[in-house]
Amino acid sequence: MPVNSPFNEKPAILGGTPCLPAGPPAWPFPSTATSEVLLEAQRTGLWGKYHGPWTEELQQRLAELHQKDEAVLCSSGTVAIELALRGLNVGPGDEVILAAYDFEGNFKNILTVDATPMLVDVDRSNGTLDLTLLEQAITPATRCILVSHLHGGLVSMKALTALAQEHGIPVIEDACQVPGAIVEGRIAGSWGDIGTLSFGGSKLLTAGRGGALLTSSPQIAQRIRLYSFRGNDAYPLSELQAGLLIPQLEQLPAQNQLRQENVGHLIQALGRDSGLTPFENHGLTTQHPSLPGYYKLGLWYHPEQFDNLSRDLFCLALQAEGVALYPGFRALHAIHSRRRYLQVNELSVASDCDQRLVVLHHPVLLSEADTMQTIARAVQKIRTHAEEIRQQATADIQQAVRKKNSDHSFE
Repeated sequence: MPVNSPFNEKPAILGGTPCLPAGPPAWPFPSTATSEVLLEAQRTGLWGKYHGPWTEELQQRLAELHQKDEAVLCSSGTVAIELALRGLNVGPGDEVILAAYDFEGNFKNILTVDATPMLVDVDRSNGTLDLTLLEQAITPATRCILVSHLHGGLVSMKALTALAQEHGIPVIEDACQVPGAIVEGRIAGSWGDIGTLSFGGSKLLTAGRGGALLTSSPQIAQRIRLYSFRGNDAYPLSELQAGLLIPQLEQLPAQNQLRQENVGHLIQALGRDSGLTPFENHGLTTQHPSLPGYYKLGLWYHPEQFDNLSRDLFCLALQAEGVALYPGFRALHAIHSRRRYLQVNELSVASDCDQRLVVLHHPVLLSEADTMQTIARAVQKIRTHAEEIRQQATADIQQAVRKKNSDHSFE
C-alpha cells in the first residue's frame, strides 16, 4: 500500500495533515480588470455618482445577454425576488408555487407581500421543482410560479413555461445561483416573465451585494420602478458595483466552462462508490444544449457508507481538510410554521434534502484538475477513518460543527 494512500493518512480532524493545507480559495479572485475599474473610479470620481456610464452599460449588457427589453438593477438577489413579486401584483389572497427545498429568502419574500407559499416536492435526481407535481399545485388562487435552479440542478423551463402559459400563470425564474448557465438552449433567467440575478459577495458574479431583474414587460418594469422610487431609488446598485461587474460578465463563460469540466473530473475521481452522489439533470430536452451553473455543487451524502458519521461531522471533517463543503439549505417546511404555507403531497424528497444534501462552494472548481483528485482523496480519508472520527468527536467538536455550519452563508 503506498505511503500516501488515504488508507494510511490520518484525517486532519484527528490531527493529520490537511489535503489542502492552504484551505479553500478566497473569493473573488484578484483580477487586473477589476483593479483597473477601481483605479478608474478613483481617478474620475465615478465611485460617488448615483447614476453613470457603468450602470447604463451593465443594464444594456444584461438585457442583451438575456434577450430581454429591460434590466432593472437593485441591491440584492433577495430584493430582486420581492420586487419581481410586486411587479406581478402578487398580494393578499394569492398563492405562489415554490419548491419545498429552496433558499429561505424566497419563502419569506412571498410572506412579505402577504401571499401564501404553495410548496411542491423536488425531483430526487437534482433537487429542483418536480414538474410532475406542478399541475396538482395549481388552484384558482395561484398567482405565479417561482422556480430556482440550484446546486447544479436545472429545471426544464421549456416544460414549465408551456404548462404555465396553458394556465395563464406568470413565471419568476430565479437564476441567482446560475448566471450564464444554459437551460435547453437559452440562458438561465431568460425563460420566465421575470428573471432574477444576485451579485452577492460569494456569487459567481460578485459586487459584494447587488441584484438585477430581467423582463420584457414594460408594465412589470414600471410597477417595480414606481414601488422602488421614494424620491430616490430605495434599493440601488451603485455605479462602482456596476463597474466591477462588467469585466466579470466577460470572464463568466470561460469560468463556467472550467467549473463544468472540474465537476466532471471530481465525479470521476470520486467514483461510483464514494458515498457521495452528484445531481443529474435527466429531465431536460435534448434538442438544445444545457450547461449547469455551479455556485454550489449538490451531492447526496450517504452516511451508511461512512459508518453512520453524521452529515454535520462529515462536513466539518472535510472543512478540516481545506475543502469548503457544507450542509445544504434547510427544507422550507422544516423551518416554518405549518400555518404559513400550503403543500402538495408529503414533501418527502425535500425532507431528504434537508437531512442529506451537502454542497461544495464554487471557487475550488476554478482550480487545476489535480485538485479534484485531492478532494476525492480527502473524502476517502474520512471514509476510511469515519468510525474513529465518530467515536472521538468530543463535545467541543460537536459545538464547532454547529457553529461553523450555522455561520456559513447560503444566500
